Amino acid sequence: MNEIWTEKYRPKVLKDVVGQSNVTERLSSYVTSRNMPHLMFTGPAGTGKTTCALALAREMFGDQWKGNFIELNASDERGIDVVRGKIKEFARTAPLGGADFKIIFMDEADALTNDAQSALRRTMEKYSRICRFVLSCNYSSKIIDPIQSRCAVFRFRPLTKEDLEDYLKMIVDKEGIKIQEDALQGLVHVARGDMRRAVNSLQVAASLGKPIDIDTIYQTTGIANPDEVKKILETALAGNFVLARDMLDQTMINFGLSGQDIVRQIHSMFFELSISDSEKVRLVDKTGEIEFRIVEGSNERIQLEALLAYLVMIGGPKR
Repeated sequence: MNEIWTEKYRPKVLKDVVGQSNVTERLSSYVTSRNMPHLMFTGPAGTGKTTCALALAREMFGDQWKGNFIELNASDERGIDVVRGKIKEFARTAPLGGADFKIIFMDEADALTNDAQSALRRTMEKYSRICRFVLSCNYSSKIIDPIQSRCAVFRFRPLTKEDLEDYLKMIVDKEGIKIQEDALQGLVHVARGDMRRAVNSLQVAASLGKPIDIDTIYQTTGIANPDEVKKILETALAGNFVLARDMLDQTMINFGLSGQDIVRQIHSMFFELSISDSEKVRLVDKTGEIEFRIVEGSNERIQLEALLAYLVMIGGPKR
């Protein structure tokens, strides 16, 4: 347990990156040609954007990759001074080891201010002969058009259940962990396509030093068991408001959930309820309103009870 597993098991070469074959095949062609344009990696967290950038640098530069690669997190260093200072200083120096160019990897580039992005656009133009930029972001729409037009865009998709399951099984085997099959499936459910979240959750559960079951997964990830959430909703639909409220309180206490956390889980369960599509539409609309009120500072207990009351009314006798 001396090493973080997300780093210990991070793929070192492009062919080992999980679930993004359409991306890694194109990146491998850049390695073969020993040339590349500016790149933009966009997609959800934990899908392999940073891993691909690191693997690309390793394969492109070999043993000299650390001297020709710099990683910056734009959410920490998001102002124009960083672009004019640290980035420009690295971009203007010559590559090492006979390389034709260097790579600047900017994680969370969508956090850069508009002024910083405008300055970055000019830097990308001026030093393109000896420097290539790889911009990583969750939302490409937050990147200004002049930068987008200068980059080849790679879109990363959430990892499939099969990709997550296979990779987690590999870690389980190498670490000698005992985990029940339903716990592994629960881990995949909790991750929702995010490999980093899945691996971190597995390491936390394994640190307890006992066989991992489904309850351990949900308790260590701070997410309520979906079956319990579904029972709360079914109890409310059956008209038993008081019992549903008590069950909700107990679930929030046991798993340490906030109002926003439980609202998101309630929303995901609507589509598993035995109600009509029109009733599901009404519930989703109401849940969106409740979530907005909680975010704006309304009392979360009152809002959650209002949502349960609405479920009771939907499940009640039709007039």
